Amino acid sequence: MSDKSYWRRTFEARQQRDDLTGEYRLGDRGQIIIACLFSAVWISDSFFLNYSTFLNQYVPVAVRIPVGAVLLGLAAFLSGRGLFIVFGEKRDEPSVINKSVFGTVRHPIYLAETVLYLGLLVLSISLAALVVWAAAVAFLYRSSRYEEKLLLKRFGKDYEQYMKRVPMWIPHFWGR
Repeated sequence: MSDKSYWRRTFEARQQRDDLTGEYRLGDRGQIIIACLFSAVWISDSFFLNYSTFLNQYVPVAVRIPVGAVLLGLAAFLSGRGLFIVFGEKRDEPSVINKSVFGTVRHPIYLAETVLYLGLLVLSISLAALVVWAAAVAFLYRSSRYEEKLLLKRFGKDYEQYMKRVPMWIPHFWGR
C-alpha cells in the first residue's frame, strides 16, 4: 500500500490531466471549510439553539419540505452531471465543455453547491446560516471568475463565445 493518501493521489491525478484547465487555488479547501461552517451553523441553529429560526413559523412545513426537496434534487442532478462530465470523461483533445448542464450554465457544480445550501435553508430557515450561504455564494463567484480567466487564457475566442451564449449561474428561461 502506498504511503500517499487516497485524496492526495486523486489530487495528483487531476493535476496531471491535460484536458483540465485548473481551478482557484483555495477552491477545494474553501468549499470544505464553507460546507463545514454552513453545516455547523445550520444544524446548531435549526435543531438546538433556534436563535434565528423565527421565520419558520410564517412558512408552513407543507411548503418548505416540497420546495426544499426540489432544490436538493436539483443540486444532486447538477453536481452529479457536472462532476461526471468534468472528471468522469477523459477528453483526448482539450476543449470548452458545453454539453449537458454546461450548455445551460457555465458553472453547474458551483451552482449545485449554492442550491444545496439554499434547499437546506428552505427546509429550516436560519438567518445565521443565510449569512454563511451569502459568504459561500461570494466565494464561489470569486472562484468562478478566477477559473474563467484561466479558461479564456487557454481557449480564447471559443470560451469568449461560450460566455456570450451561456450564462454564468442563472439559466435563461426566456430564450436567448
